[in-house]
Amino acid sequence: MTTYLINHLRIPGRVPNEDGLRYLEQVEATVAPYGGRWLAQGDPDVVEGAWPGSVVLMAFPDRAAAQAWYTSREYREILPLRTENAISDLVLVDSVPDGFTVAGFAADVRAAVAPAAAAAPVPSEPDEPDGTVRS
Repeated sequence: MTTYLINHLRIPGRVPNEDGLRYLEQVEATVAPYGGRWLAQGDPDVVEGAWPGSVVLMAFPDRAAAQAWYTSREYREILPLRTENAISDLVLVDSVPDGFTVAGFAADVRAAVAPAAAAAPVPSEPDEPDGTVRS
């Protein structure tokens, strides 16, 4: 199952400094052995909320490959060139399985919480204006 890496990237001054450029020149070679590839990179059009900075979207064959790349010696050697010169929020997220639907996901959630909801006691409504419940 494909795993995506999303990087919410903020570069001070919006132009990489010398260390940032050195990172960019070296990072591709660290990704290639793990099957990683760039899918998108640039400033997004924000249609809801706020997203200062740019976005980098990458794909790996699976989560194990993405994590192996991120923890590899080769990447760890250049990682400070990015982390000390830019602000990043990196997340890994797996693709959805074949046949996935949002409605199906909602149905699964409803089925999972139904037994707990059915077993929960129903709170008593107050009988009196002051909130007292008569037994």
